[in-house]
Amino acid sequence: MKCFINSSFFLLCMALTGNVLAEKNDSSKPTNVEADQMAYDDVKQINTFTGNVILTRGTLSMKAAKVVVTQDPAGYQFATLYGAPGALASFRQKRDGGPDLWMEGQAERIEYDGRIELVKFFSKARLKRLEGTKTTDEVEGEFISYNSLSEFFSVNNTASGASKPGAGRIKVVIQPRTDSKGK
Repeated sequence: MKCFINSSFFLLCMALTGNVLAEKNDSSKPTNVEADQMAYDDVKQINTFTGNVILTRGTLSMKAAKVVVTQDPAGYQFATLYGAPGALASFRQKRDGGPDLWMEGQAERIEYDGRIELVKFFSKARLKRLEGTKTTDEVEGEFISYNSLSEFFSVNNTASGASKPGAGRIKVVIQPRTDSKGK
């Protein structure tokens, strides 16, 4: 119950901070990938990149040991990122609403749905809201779902995306929204 109350409070605070969305221009930018190796299946529309992979599209940047990118018939791209053994894959994207607002996340596996701008973080998941380099809010859990269009988060204590009693705890850190003088 305490876990639910904490995550509900966090979601409420996130909603009250305004409608700050992912950088709108990112979806119209080309996807660029750097890697040590690539395998491409033209029939299935599957690209598999391995070795220090860096995927960028506008302000969106994702890094992993392995990235599998698929494309549906409508041209939407989907990426699954895998961290190297003992390491995490990472995600970073600028948000609209200011010159230096960012979302940054890490997990053992990250799934990105370019059609609906949904990012799912699996196992050792962490997501931060940043103003420049200053962390303003942070969530940790075994599963985080983040919709960059609506700025909606869901954090659960199992990598399956469901919360289960006794499976562990989530952690939320919410920074105060006023300076030390109460302004």
